[in-house]
Amino acid sequence: MNVLVVLSIILFLLMMIVGGKKGIRSFLALFLNFGIVILAVFLMSNADNDPILVTILASVAISCVNLFYINEVNSTTKTAFFATIVSIVLLILFILFITQQALIQGFAEEETAEFAAFSVNIGLDFMKIGAAVIIMSTIGAITDAAIAISSPMREIHKHNPTMGKKELYLSGISIGRDILGTSTNTLFFAFFGGGLALFIWFKTLSYTTGEIFNAKIFSAEFITILTAGIGVILVIPVTAWITAFYLTKGE
Repeated sequence: MNVLVVLSIILFLLMMIVGGKKGIRSFLALFLNFGIVILAVFLMSNADNDPILVTILASVAISCVNLFYINEVNSTTKTAFFATIVSIVLLILFILFITQQALIQGFAEEETAEFAAFSVNIGLDFMKIGAAVIIMSTIGAITDAAIAISSPMREIHKHNPTMGKKELYLSGISIGRDILGTSTNTLFFAFFGGGLALFIWFKTLSYTTGEIFNAKIFSAEFITILTAGIGVILVIPVTAWITAFYLTKGE
């Protein structure tokens, strides 16, 4: 029994004890999402498939798993799902533009030593692959922010059924402002924590500040985190408006 199995068992037991049935579904959702990502990778490896289209379909599937499978189908998950899809669609053109302008597609110099003897002429559009990586990296943060806003908005409307659309929307914006700081900080600390070995590498090789910020391996990761932060900010008003409209549509 290796470390991965032991940690998986510990995670499952804790999620089952704390979360009950929903915790078990959340644990199983990890493997479902993993399967979706692996399937997306296989589809992208076929030059006949558009990586962006495959990523969009994978993002929709991941959103369905994270929202509908874990939390079931209700007004909260419906509005969070639509807000997530709208936010991703709005981000796609921006991500494609940034990827093209920043030239972060492909592999960095620090990564080429491992496969220098192999050909990278595999017939794929690496710019679209780079954009797909960013889109897949943002979907989790956007989905979390969407459900974190739509759920309390439903509770607010439940206890204040006479609240108008504008007041409910402003309540959603207020909730979004409360989670904005923690969400963006989580993204940045995840980047710095995961990139600690990279920073040690830069320090050991005496990279200058300019060389660090112009290094593709650093820029690609940092742009991904910044784009995810933009997605979290964007999903706040989108979720607040969709949820307010959905909950007060009969008024």
